[in-house]
Amino acid sequence: MFNIHTKTIEMPDGKVITLETGKLARQADGSVVVRCGNAMLLATVVAAQEHKEGTDFLPLSVDYQEKFGSAGKIPGSFQRREGRLSDNEILISRLIDRALRPIFPEDYHAEVQVIVTLISADAEIQPDALAALAASAAIAVSDIPFNGPISEVRVAKINGAYVVNPTTTQIKTASLDLIVAGTVDNIIMVEGEAELCTEEEMIEAIKIAHEAIIVQVNAQKEFGEIVGKTEKRVYNHETHDEELRERMNKELYDKVYAVCLEGNNKKEVRKEKFGEILDSFIASLTEEERTAKKQFIKPYFGDIQYYASRNMVLDERTRLDGRKLDEIRQIVCEVDFLPSAHGAALFTRGETQSLTTATLGTKLDEMIIDQVMVSGYSKFYLHYNFPGFSTGEIKPNRGAGRREIGHGNLAQRSLKKILPADSENPYTIRIVSDILESNGSSSMATVCAGCLALMDAGVPIKAPISGIAMGLITDSSTGKWAVLSDILGDEDHLGDMDFKVTGTENGITACQMDIKIGGLSFEVLEQALMQAKQGRIHILGKMKESIAVSRPELKPHTPRAFTIVIDKEFIGAVIGPGGKIVQEIQRESGATITIEEKEGKGYVSIFSSNGESMDKAKKRVYGIVATPEVGEVYDAKVKSIQPFGAFVEFMPGKEGLLHISEISWERLPSMDGVLEIGEELQVKLLEVDPKTGKFRLSRKALLPRPERQ
Repeated sequence: MFNIHTKTIEMPDGKVITLETGKLARQADGSVVVRCGNAMLLATVVAAQEHKEGTDFLPLSVDYQEKFGSAGKIPGSFQRREGRLSDNEILISRLIDRALRPIFPEDYHAEVQVIVTLISADAEIQPDALAALAASAAIAVSDIPFNGPISEVRVAKINGAYVVNPTTTQIKTASLDLIVAGTVDNIIMVEGEAELCTEEEMIEAIKIAHEAIIVQVNAQKEFGEIVGKTEKRVYNHETHDEELRERMNKELYDKVYAVCLEGNNKKEVRKEKFGEILDSFIASLTEEERTAKKQFIKPYFGDIQYYASRNMVLDERTRLDGRKLDEIRQIVCEVDFLPSAHGAALFTRGETQSLTTATLGTKLDEMIIDQVMVSGYSKFYLHYNFPGFSTGEIKPNRGAGRREIGHGNLAQRSLKKILPADSENPYTIRIVSDILESNGSSSMATVCAGCLALMDAGVPIKAPISGIAMGLITDSSTGKWAVLSDILGDEDHLGDMDFKVTGTENGITACQMDIKIGGLSFEVLEQALMQAKQGRIHILGKMKESIAVSRPELKPHTPRAFTIVIDKEFIGAVIGPGGKIVQEIQRESGATITIEEKEGKGYVSIFSSNGESMDKAKKRVYGIVATPEVGEVYDAKVKSIQPFGAFVEFMPGKEGLLHISEISWERLPSMDGVLEIGEELQVKLLEVDPKTGKFRLSRKALLPRPERQ
């Protein structure tokens, strides 16, 4: 019934990955199950036989989803079923998409859908490092045109050594964590984070990742041969008018080149001048020509703009806005921009602008994480918004799309590296970046504005951080190339590489690279990284002109927070039966209190809007967790009266016996009328019974001893 084919990949480090096809999802154009340990991913690909008329791009959709049942879990949603893709699944979908998309033929325009599903989870195997391998293998066993295979691996630096596809446990101690995608010959995509790594460390990690990628790509080629799917379908998705193309190049190239060379033009001005050139050419055509050649005119003119812009940069060593190759646009930074925010910053770089806020909340504001591989809470998160008006467009506000989630994640990964340790930061921190203008790397503007907002809020960050987007233009026929610092939106479109790097003055904290060409040498990559470092430090200098270090005090309207670390056995005493004690403290003080156990200790976090409320709550908690000391004097309250004395509460939750003989120096015949319930008095702790732990108290020890008659 099944015609099953398998291929085993033995990695240099001893890990074994198995590819299998022919058993699952047989009606897809290609389907493969990738297995490593107990982790299993099913990848399927389906492509339309024909393209839609008029389509001049690749309609590729990539979805990665993790089934909760794969890890023996039930979703935490109200419907108790998998819904729309989570942010984590979208981020992995983007990793696959960015690796696959550049490898399809440029003239292939049929709709393609790739779906990768985690069907069995292994707690120690990270599925994101196998997802693109699975997708590429599914295409390899199909007849869909593809210039691959490709593969993708994770490389981490752990205890000074580079490890390919480390386990979940190993990743926790990694100082560098990258996902790298590529073909046999080239690197296509890089994304990851680091603890202030050097440029040399990053290049070394990419080289090691590429060695593993080569092994996996060659295995896919052999797998495709085993299955017998080496012949790809024939297609013709483009028709051309070469006579028109040649005429337009001859008549318009020099005019477009001249506009590019003008420099100092804003995006709108260039667009207007290019439009005038195109309108003039269309007007020169006959009505019959305009009708017959309409479908070719704009695409060919776009090609002219593309090549004229690139050649101008390579030949003139200048850029569309007149800058030098390594020149950064004008930067303006403002902090304390919003009077009611806990922290706020406006970062403007050229025609890109981010208005970012930092809000400090309590533990109750932590984000709940309910994923197949990870469950828990996050006390730091960043949201990135990109409204249509930021680029002068009309766009419905439908919430965050994949681009917004991806850009926000890059900024979040960058900024989390400079946050103080949890033991030094009781707050949950939310950063929101609203992009008000965009013409080149709004994600890097978010990193800069986010850092400024954190410092404005008084968060004691480890060091200021900035980010920069680098570009690359190459010409294989002449060997010319140019690395561009702080790229424009147009340069992102016409360039061969988009490389974003974030970090402090001392090292890199995150990066994201997409390469659109083959044959990128490590010499060029090193040049891009070193040029990025120079730009990063320049931007940091501009940021420090507005605020150099975190404010020493929180703003008056920011809630205060204080954390008391207690022994684990006191947690129950602070909470009380059914939460009675902690609720009472919150009610009487007005503060918010959260309690959690971590690493064998109790962490009592107190949040309050004013000092008096904070002091009341701290006093109560300290009273509960303090150890009674013999000889100390305490303020006490009478809780009950017995014939032999009174039981008094001398510390929160701690009662002791004040015997009738210890109330006064005079002998009392009874307790009648001596004390009242609720009466306050001072007592001295005389003894703690070593066997029972009961407390013996005295009031008379604090009274003057009467003189003998």
